[in-house]
Amino acid sequence: MIPKKVRVRFAPSPTGPLHIGGVRTALYNYLFAKQHNGDFILRIEDTDSQRFVPGAEEYIIEALSWLGLRFDEGVGFGGDKAPYRQSERKAIYKEYIDQLHQNGLAYIAFDTPEELEKKRGEIANFQYDASTRMQMRNSLTLSPEATNKLIEEGHQYVYRIKIEPNEDIRVNDLIRGEVVINSSVLDDKVLFKSADQLPTYHLANIVDDHLMEITHVIRGEEWLPSAPLHVLLYRYLGWSDTMPHFAHLSLLLKPEGNGKLSKRDGDRLGFPVFPLEWKDPKTGDISSGYRESGYFPEAVINFLALLGWNPGNDQELMSMDELINLFDLTHCSKSGAKFDYEKGKWFNHQYLQKKSNKEIAELFIPVLQAHGITSINMEQVEKVVGLTKERVNFVKELWDACSFFFMAPESYDEKTVKKRWKEDSPAMLTELIHILQNYEPFDSPGTEEHVKTWIEEKGYHLGNIMNATRLALVGEGKGPHIFDITETLGKEETIRRLRQAIDRLPH
Repeated sequence: MIPKKVRVRFAPSPTGPLHIGGVRTALYNYLFAKQHNGDFILRIEDTDSQRFVPGAEEYIIEALSWLGLRFDEGVGFGGDKAPYRQSERKAIYKEYIDQLHQNGLAYIAFDTPEELEKKRGEIANFQYDASTRMQMRNSLTLSPEATNKLIEEGHQYVYRIKIEPNEDIRVNDLIRGEVVINSSVLDDKVLFKSADQLPTYHLANIVDDHLMEITHVIRGEEWLPSAPLHVLLYRYLGWSDTMPHFAHLSLLLKPEGNGKLSKRDGDRLGFPVFPLEWKDPKTGDISSGYRESGYFPEAVINFLALLGWNPGNDQELMSMDELINLFDLTHCSKSGAKFDYEKGKWFNHQYLQKKSNKEIAELFIPVLQAHGITSINMEQVEKVVGLTKERVNFVKELWDACSFFFMAPESYDEKTVKKRWKEDSPAMLTELIHILQNYEPFDSPGTEEHVKTWIEEKGYHLGNIMNATRLALVGEGKGPHIFDITETLGKEETIRRLRQAIDRLPH
């Protein structure tokens, strides 16, 4: 049953660019919140100070803004549960780790990395738990006096949760149903570190979700093993009645082979795995982004929504409002979704076709300028876009599809010349020039009828003349309907190109 006020959060760590899998998690949270008239909250989980990357937080906010995922509160958006950046909530977490410690549900451990490594060498598959913790250096094996002395001397320590063995912990997952995990397989996770006076993800996550009144935690499958620990923490802190509903999303899988989608897959196969271009502040390496690659944000959203969820019908193209209306967590797949990047291109193609010629033309202007076209007639550009946009997936690809409208061919494709330019082509095109010179108006339907009538009366071969004409106007055997080309070029330019071909190509 959905509570009266749904509150969900997207809580990334600023350790680098936002992966496309993280974008999908944010999207599903957004769709769920909006469908239930709830709140969508941005929380930055930056408790791992060693992995913090400058610029990552700003990147996350810009990426989600570009995609149209608007937050109701959080970092950069305000709200009455502030602060929303975990590094600014230090004092809050200390209260709860002290509560756990005082109630005997957490303990202090002094083991150094070297001591832990040594123990791993002694015990196969070692984990810090009920079966091993009494062999370690912690407040359960040391006297209170010895524990306090080590703290006073400045020894670094951590707080670990104390998990009792042989208890079945039940996690009710909205996608996977009831998941039962025995506590004996869990280790006593670190909850708080003295080194930086910051909690780990496990404690901070639970405290923040509780204090921010989060009702549903929708996150990736990789967090499912942590769910039993989080259920225990809610119980240990006395918050079982306010524990949120969990939903763990399936992984995005490699397009080929097995395993989770990675940046390497994108690099190898030539597609982005980040929403925006990212420049690594340490190495200077640049990773491609969906925005810079020419994708429309609404196409990316539509594409991602269907990776691991289906609307229960055959509909593929859906606006954000339609996605919000149709979204249902019970229709999310339990198994991973193959990342079909070609399907992503297909979605972009569909959204490009839905846009007006005027809108596409405006987006195409910078491409024309980059190719040295400075004298631009918007009416002509719109017309050209209308004739060629069905042939491309991205606005930037329009140049290859229609450059001949703006620049006369300087050379002619050799294979097309060999196949389409016949011995009598110069004579035929010379005659065609005379036919076109005297015809008005120079529109596509009228010109087509006029030329075909001439061809029929003369008994000429239609294909030979049309193929030679296309070669003369375009420079190769491509392009839209030939008379749409002549109308767009205009009579003067059409005749000029025909004469140029007659002069330059073999007689």
